[in-house]
Amino acid sequence: MDKEKQMTKLAFLGLGVMGAPMAGHLQKAGHDVTVYNRTAAKAEDWVKAYGGAMARTPREAVKDAEVVMACVGNDDDLRSVCLGETGAFGGMTAGAIFVDHTTVSAAVTRELYKAADAAQISFVDAPISGGQAGAENGALSIMCGGDKGAFDRALPVMEVYAKICRRIGESGAGQMTKMCNQIAIAGLVQGLSEALHFAEKAGLDGRAVVEVISQGAAGSWQMANRYETMLDDEFDHGFAVDWMRKDLGICLKTADENGASLPVTALVDQFYKDVQKLGGARWDTSSLIKRLRAMG
Repeated sequence: MDKEKQMTKLAFLGLGVMGAPMAGHLQKAGHDVTVYNRTAAKAEDWVKAYGGAMARTPREAVKDAEVVMACVGNDDDLRSVCLGETGAFGGMTAGAIFVDHTTVSAAVTRELYKAADAAQISFVDAPISGGQAGAENGALSIMCGGDKGAFDRALPVMEVYAKICRRIGESGAGQMTKMCNQIAIAGLVQGLSEALHFAEKAGLDGRAVVEVISQGAAGSWQMANRYETMLDDEFDHGFAVDWMRKDLGICLKTADENGASLPVTALVDQFYKDVQKLGGARWDTSSLIKRLRAMG
């Protein structure tokens, strides 16, 4: 990494299971990173682990930052770190770039894009896929929307923790692409759950079954990375059911607005509701098989 990149001043807002390792990669890459987290203890722990600095508010964290990244929970969380007296937009320097890695609605993305433009800063929606492992390994898929110039300037920063990072289109296009991602995952996980459940009921060795079928048309990331823990009835290895339902809710609401038909997504969303009723709100998304097992 050249000297100019090493001296880039950054801020990272939100240090959850995704944000903390992402910010860590930036600090390890030689960037000057200041972090903020709503629970200050997490920010303190991050500084102990990686160095860098912490701030008590988003506005303080972004002072003099060239690029600001956020990875928080939902639409309201994103608004709270961007707007208001302690929000990031009020403290960012004209010409700086705000990169949002949160999965939120395209509507709030476009709202904040306009607010950022009024503050003479750029806003790039850049939701991520790859789960906690992808964040920890610096191998995330990042789908982006926003002005091309802002994306091009932010790309070298995002590439530190990306396997692939693409601009799909104008503001909101990144979030729309993330919806496609979640729609595809929902059906895949349900199909995998049914296949493994069927194997169990048929008295087959699930690992042997997957060894064979994963090499053909049935193979998928979900199968390769989740089948063993699903067979072992372990569901603490990834994206939580609560967050998936949040994302699928965004997908279904947007589909109502644009006329898309998502019958399988709507059905799987209800299956995840059943998992929540089983006490699985914080289980990972592969826990759909728990619902089938509970049915007998």
